[in-house]
Order: sequence, then structure tokens, then C-alpha cells
Amino acid sequence: MKTKSIMFWVATGIVCFSLFTGSLGDLFRFAPVEDGMTHLGYPPYVMTILGVWKLLAVLAILAPGFPRLKEWAYAGAFFDFSGAVASHLAAAEPLVKILAPLLFAALTLVSWRLRPQPRMLGAFRTLAGREPQRGSAGQAVPAG
Repeated sequence: MKTKSIMFWVATGIVCFSLFTGSLGDLFRFAPVEDGMTHLGYPPYVMTILGVWKLLAVLAILAPGFPRLKEWAYAGAFFDFSGAVASHLAAAEPLVKILAPLLFAALTLVSWRLRPQPRMLGAFRTLAGREPQRGSAGQAVPAG
């Protein structure tokens, strides 16, 4: 169980670090980031949108509680990284440009899958073989 927790936090830390630094690059329009987005055909305002959402995803993933919000944040992170892979493929970029977002997309899935029970929605706890706690009336008790 301890190994799983360590793997979760390592994957989560790497994903959140990538999202956070990506957010800074987008919001502050760092020249290499803006050049890359322009090269891929995106208008500059997309950087502001992505930067805000990446920052919010980091906050949602790291904050205690809010399991439904975490599901959306993980989905958004996966869409961001897989969208980067698709964009680089569409622009016929070299493989090295595709590997990093592909790795981060995979780590996002690892973090999502290994998250502790309190960070899961009730349905996902059941699918993962972890029954939700039941109250005195037999109803599922919401996780923190």
C-alpha cells in the first residue's frame, strides 16, 4: 500500500509540476512557448485559456476533497497532453517533440488510477473494487 501511495504522489507531482510550469509559460507568454503555439497554428489567446485551466487543474488535483472536480481536472489534463501529442503529430514534428506530452498523458492516467479512495467518486471506488462507506441508512457516505 505504501508503494502505491509513493507512486501516486510521484506521478501526481510530475503531472502538477508540468501543468504549473506550462501554465506560467502560457500566462506570461514566454517567447519559446508562444513561438511553439504559433508554429502549431494556434492563435495567441489560446495560451491564456490553457494557462488558466492548467493552473486550476493543479489546484483541483492537489486540494483535499472535491472528488468530482478532480475527475474534471484529470480529464482536462489528459485532454491537454493528448491534444499536444495530436498537434505535434499533425504538424509533422519530430518524435522528440511528441514524447514529453505522451509521457505526461500516461502519468496523468497513472495518477488518476492510483489516487487514494477519498479522492475518488463513489462509482469509481466501486469499479476499482473499493466499496464506498455506508451510513446507518445504507446510503453511500460522500468522500472528503
